[in-house]
This record gives sequence, C-alpha cells and structure tokens, in this order.
Amino acid sequence: MADLQINLAGIKSPNPFWLASAPPTNSGYQVQRAFEAGWGGAVWKTLGDPILNVSSRFAAVSFNGQKVAGFNNIELITDRPLEVNLKEIYETKKKFPNHAIIASLMVEPKQEKWHEIVKRVEDVGVDGLELNFGCPHGMAERGMGAASGQVPELVEKQTYWAKQVAQTPVIVKLTPNITDITVTAEAAVQGGADAISMINTINSLAGVDIDTWNTIPHVAGKGAHGGYCGPAVKPIALNMVAECARNPRINVPISGIGGISNWKDTVEYLLMGATGVQVCTAAMHHGFRIVEDMIEGLSNYLDEKGIESIDGIVGKSVSRYSDWGNLDLNYKVAARINTDVCINCNKCHIACEDTSHQCIDMLKDENGKSYLKVDEDNCVGCNLCSIVCPVDGAIDMVELQSEQPPMTWNERQAAIGSIQSCEVDVGK
Repeated sequence: MADLQINLAGIKSPNPFWLASAPPTNSGYQVQRAFEAGWGGAVWKTLGDPILNVSSRFAAVSFNGQKVAGFNNIELITDRPLEVNLKEIYETKKKFPNHAIIASLMVEPKQEKWHEIVKRVEDVGVDGLELNFGCPHGMAERGMGAASGQVPELVEKQTYWAKQVAQTPVIVKLTPNITDITVTAEAAVQGGADAISMINTINSLAGVDIDTWNTIPHVAGKGAHGGYCGPAVKPIALNMVAECARNPRINVPISGIGGISNWKDTVEYLLMGATGVQVCTAAMHHGFRIVEDMIEGLSNYLDEKGIESIDGIVGKSVSRYSDWGNLDLNYKVAARINTDVCINCNKCHIACEDTSHQCIDMLKDENGKSYLKVDEDNCVGCNLCSIVCPVDGAIDMVELQSEQPPMTWNERQAAIGSIQSCEVDVGK
C-alpha cells in the first residue's frame, strides 16, 4: 500500500488531507473529531484579538441541481478568547501527537503584535504557523487579512517579523484578490516563508433575493461582500497553484486550497505542485467522514500507478503548464462522433452551428435514418461538442496527423523577425 505521509516544510502528517482554517476547526472538540475520522492535520481557525461575528453569515450557490457548487461567508476570525483556544490546542496536540496542528494567525501589521502571538501559540505545541494574509472581508477594513496580503511589501515585512521569533515552520496564506499572486508569493519567500498556502477566499456576493431585494446573506437588511470558496473556485485556485509552482523564485512547498472535494481533486493539486491540500467546504457540506473516501481513493490511485508515496506525483504536471505562446500552433485534434453511442439529441450540432464553427452536419443513411457527422477538415478541435454532449463516449476528440512540424507562436514571431532582419540587410 502506498505511503500517504507528507512532510510540508518540516510539518509531518499521516496523510495530505488537512482541514483549512475555517468553521470546522473552530474548537478542540471539532479538530479531535476530525482526527478521529482520519484527517491528517488541521489549521486552527484564525487566532487574534477575538471579534464579534454577525448573524446570518453563510450563503451558497447551487447550480443545475448541485447543492453548494459555491459557498460564500462573511464570518471573521475566532470569536473565542485566545486563552481558550490555546488550552484546547494544547489538549488536542497531547491527545493526537502524530497529527499536524497549525495555528492560523492574524494581527495588526505591527512587529510586537506578531512577536507576541507567535510566542504564545508555539508555547502550546503547534507544529507550524499559517499567517492569514487572505481574509477578504471584515478584517481588511482594519488593515489585516487581504488588506495586508495585497501589498507585497507588507507580506514580506510581516513574514519576516513572524520568522524573527518563530521556532516552527511558517506558512503564508495568500489572497487571490490580486492581479498576480506570484508577486505576493515571491514577497513571502523573500520574507523567509517556509511554505505558502493558497488560495484564500475570493471577493463575492452570493446573490440578491428578488422578492425582498436583500443581499444573500443579509444582516438586518444590510449586506457586505464575502469570501467565495467551494467546487466553483477550483479552476481559479489550481491555476494560481500552478503559476507559483512553475516560478523558480517561489522555491518553497505549497499547501493547496480551493474547491477540493474528493481524492481526484487532490491528485490534480499534487500533480500541479502542491505537497498537501486543505479542505473546508466539502467537510461543511458532507461532514468529516468524507476523508475516508479521500484516503482510500488516493491510496488506490497510487497503488494502481505503481507509485510508492505521495512524493511520486508531486509536481509531475508542472512542466506541462506553460504560457500560450509556447503552445504548438500546428497540433490538431478533431471531434469524431460514435454513431453507435450517439442518441441524436443534436446538442452538439446546435452548439457547433450557433456558437462555434459549423462543422457538424446532419445527414441521412441509405435507410433514411438521421445521423451526425463531423467535417474534420473544418473542425478546429475546440472541444465544445464533447463538452455539451450528455452521453459518455459519444464524441471523441481525436489527434490528427499534422503535415507541418511543431511551431509555437514565439517561434513564429522569432522567424518573422529574422526574415524582416534579412530583408533590411538585403535592402542595404
């Protein structure tokens, strides 16, 4: 059986599945229940000066019958006294010494504040620290969370302050509410971060009640932007993880966060450079026991691939992720419809005819029966027909033999520049 243990910047856990800093890690009772269920680690709900939370605070976006496709919250950091949290962290670590407990921290951007809280949480035996520079609501108005996380200089400075006194590994949690997350990731590394985690939640408004005109959620008729997470954010988060993983200046481990709901999502994050993952929304939707399927699925996957440990897949897809200008312009695929599987719903034809390249024809065979056929010469391989098709196996995207050698946009532009240079020389 494959070894699922991980070591993220010196933080060890029996498997890569951690609970993210959020409502599921609000107390010792919850974290202990999670460890009993099989979670390898937990990032304790963010500690700092306790605040008052509002009611109501959660909202969800459902789509096409799927509940909680996206999740929105306006909840802030812990509303329980720091002393209570520290006592429960100590008790939980004593009871589960082999599980990872990471303290999420958020304080004002002042050196003495960071020094004080780092020392206090390390005194109770945490395995690491996660600096919360990502919370997009509530605390940002006070100069914390994303307000700091959007300023590279503040990310670097506060990371450095934490590292001045930290005895355990420091993870910096990054906000996605920024143009280029690699800039703040590099700042965290410059400040001495041992690892980074991403992404925190995305600025969002879950919706508006068209009957009452109130925002969803609302507090006595008033609303505010919240943080968006859940399956809907996974492509955004995965891209940001990939961008950091392929950046040579961000040479620290990554803890992947964002829309992870099952073992397959976990494999994608690991392949794209994450050492481990953090989960929140899926646990809130289905409970802590989902980790059993995640552990079993990941273990079986590695066994089937003949891979002995998690390290065997971490980052294996990073080299395949590049810029558009490095893609082969002469590579060609085309759709091919399997008529023995096709149910003739015509969704592919409609999609192609109305919104793509009009290359799916409606024909009749010798018996007068209608069927669909792709004009492969004109098919651009956009994948739309296979995406909208409701039947697995009805449409394949087939690689076609190219008559031209591989050529990227960058190579094409370089060749054009060379030709133009020669023309200038000839003209002289």
